[in-house]
Amino acid sequence: MSAQCEVTAKKASGKEIGFFERYLTVWVFLCIVVGIALGHFFPAPFQAIGKMEVARVNMPVAVLIWLMIIPMLLKIDFSSMHHVKEHWRGIGVTLFINWAVKPFSMALLGWIFIRGFFADWLPADQIDSYIAGLIILAAAPCTAMVFVWSNLSDGEPNFTLTQVALNDTIMIFAFAPIVALLLGLSAITVPWDTLLLSVVLYIVIPVLVAQIWRKIIFSKAKSEQLLETTLKRLHPLSLGALLLTLVLLFAFQGEQILAQPMIILLLAIPILIQVYFNSGLAYWLNRRFGVAHCVAAPSALIGASNFFELAVATAISLFGFNSGAALATVVGVLVEVPVMLSVVKIVNSTKGWYEESAAKSS
Repeated sequence: MSAQCEVTAKKASGKEIGFFERYLTVWVFLCIVVGIALGHFFPAPFQAIGKMEVARVNMPVAVLIWLMIIPMLLKIDFSSMHHVKEHWRGIGVTLFINWAVKPFSMALLGWIFIRGFFADWLPADQIDSYIAGLIILAAAPCTAMVFVWSNLSDGEPNFTLTQVALNDTIMIFAFAPIVALLLGLSAITVPWDTLLLSVVLYIVIPVLVAQIWRKIIFSKAKSEQLLETTLKRLHPLSLGALLLTLVLLFAFQGEQILAQPMIILLLAIPILIQVYFNSGLAYWLNRRFGVAHCVAAPSALIGASNFFELAVATAISLFGFNSGAALATVVGVLVEVPVMLSVVKIVNSTKGWYEESAAKSS
């Protein structure tokens, strides 16, 4: 183990995944049940909420997304990007996977499975929408949960922070063009005004608000303690916003899910394949370049995970609550935690093999 990783291991020791994050899949299942029941027995209120739109962007959902995202972005210190030079190989691999591989591999998997193998089991009028949802899900690298995955894999904290800050910066400029390009290749009409508005609402504004708020916090005494206190107070609000958003989604999607529950399984298959493919490719490339395991592990995890909060919001904005795209992104939420925990287990259990192979490659 390198000296760098020894220090990281000491920093990461004792950190565990939180209670909510550990059982996120359980909460999503509960939201499915509650949302479907409410949508079935009380459809009128949800139809009214669905009509509260500006330029096809649902404003109640926009507020909920801000409540979810801004506390996550408060953790990001964009000045940490000066650490790029220290971990340039790992960062290069992760950027390649996040922006040159993952969105395009998901588009390909969507074509193969949704338009190909599974077409006969899916509603014909929603196939394009399902593919669009998968593309949107893969086009945004994860911002928040990667800190959990990095801790669980003894990841180098400066690398993780730098990588997330860099991805968030790139996302401001690259998310809309990549989504538009791949939706165009999938023969789906791109509502540019809505897509650009989504980027402003769900990326630019939250980043600006979080960084201004962070600057105010760090202008005061005991800033680190104040930040930690602020994050703890915001945590329940952020989680509540996530759960309420999911309840709303399933209230609108309920009838479709009840009619064809197999859809959830079919949509999960390409998502699972792309997670394991991209994490495996990132892990292998890092090993080939002789990158330390404490950098390679979070690199593989960041390369595979998705910013599902942004994906859900964008899918709703572009295609509506009741669309296949919204459902596809919600399936991404459903599988995110268990599949990423399995990737954590894989990178941890192969650490000895990785370090031996990386030493030979370097």
